Amino acid sequence: MTSLKALRAAVFIDRDGTVIEETEYLSDPAGVLILPGAIAGMKALLDAGFPLVLVTNQAGIARGYYTVDDYEAVAVRLSEMLEAEGVQVEGTYFCPHHPDVTGPCDCRKPATGMYRQSAAAHGLDLGRSFYIGDKLSDVLPALELGGLGVLVRTGYGRELEAEAPDAVHVVDDLEEAAGLIVSRSLR
Repeated sequence: MTSLKALRAAVFIDRDGTVIEETEYLSDPAGVLILPGAIAGMKALLDAGFPLVLVTNQAGIARGYYTVDDYEAVAVRLSEMLEAEGVQVEGTYFCPHHPDVTGPCDCRKPATGMYRQSAAAHGLDLGRSFYIGDKLSDVLPALELGGLGVLVRTGYGRELEAEAPDAVHVVDDLEEAAGLIVSRSLR
């Protein structure tokens, strides 16, 4: 059991459209392309002492477009690419469901199941954490959990920024999101 004093603020980061190029139903590890600014942003967050957690909806599994093994092969490739750049991710969580196929679940973003699971496993304080992504479903958990949501304009973000709630910050990319988070944490 983690004591309250030991809980850490983390940065939860969406994968597709935020860290890597948005590719509809990515199932081939050869298709993993890291977005400009993603490595620099993740390094800045790590240097500031934040654990990084990747959280991703993977509806392609529920829809039968690819398997869990395909997803895991892509995840391993991304992990190898990040580690080669000196970026260690504390955890990676994925939701294989889609409500039209599998019914509702508590893990598909914007639901908070993946965040709560990660918090319990890694001693994280969800209310002091940050939530970065290119879709509103990536950043809306911040409103429920008490953290700060940051919508990036990469992926689908540019199309969705007008719909972002006032409490959500909008920035160009993961590197700019990291700058915002680090500056806020220094206050």
